[in-house]
Amino acid sequence: MDRIEAMQTFVTVADLQGFAPAARKLGLSPPAVTRLIAALEERLGTRLLQRTTRKVALTDAGARYLERARRILADIEEAELAAESERTRPTGRLVISAPVGFGRLHVSPVMAAYLKRYPEVSGELRLEDRMVNLVEDGVDLAVRIGQLPDSSLVARQVGDMRRIVVASPAYLKAHGEPKTPEALAQHEIIQFGASALTADWRFARDGEELRIHVAPRFTSNVSDAAIQYAMTGGGLTRVLAYQAADAIKRGWLKAVLQRFELPALPVHIVYPTSRLLSAKVRAFIDLVVETADWKFGQ
Repeated sequence: MDRIEAMQTFVTVADLQGFAPAARKLGLSPPAVTRLIAALEERLGTRLLQRTTRKVALTDAGARYLERARRILADIEEAELAAESERTRPTGRLVISAPVGFGRLHVSPVMAAYLKRYPEVSGELRLEDRMVNLVEDGVDLAVRIGQLPDSSLVARQVGDMRRIVVASPAYLKAHGEPKTPEALAQHEIIQFGASALTADWRFARDGEELRIHVAPRFTSNVSDAAIQYAMTGGGLTRVLAYQAADAIKRGWLKAVLQRFELPALPVHIVYPTSRLLSAKVRAFIDLVVETADWKFGQ
């Protein structure tokens, strides 16, 4: 027995004071209505309706149950309307996860524009350089750079990202610009993102991947530190394009070995499911596509 259907049937019978008019309103046969009421009474262990040849009347227990049933059905309708409203109009709380640097520079401005456009939404931007579990951590969507592991998440590509080697013009003037990846062996290396003192930098040549072993003189797990040291003439560092974009634009750094770069990494927005996607998530993705320039692959 569907308890909600049985409750709705009971309320309709009580309102219309008859099984036949209730059946017509609900689109059921009179025997089906009778069976639903009988199953409900059996489950509750009490009679709810007194049946006569002319009308149907509530018992005392039926009158008390009717009051509660109306309240429950009203709560269900209210919950459904609220859920439908959330699915069709951005409301509620939107939680976004993004990498620290990219989130600060590129996701935060979109979040600000989003909250201004949709005043019924409150937002939280979590900046962290780790792969969060969206469901367990209560995150609505995440921005991720790089190839995605197989998962149940839905992904929408919204940009791309080069990995570039940069150095200051002063350093390149003093030490020369490397023309091939192998030439890195004659240069000062600044390593970002690895805890080890040695690392391999990957490049592409003639469609094949090329690994070059480098021995960093300076290593940091923070891109800002590696870029800052490179700007002072400390050597060559390899970072994501957005991390050095401003310094390149200002002439403080120059990209080298560009023809040996690997294919750009995709930038995705990921979220748990596309089924009944909430309006707040859909609106944020649409705003990114509409306004954000997250293409760092050129």
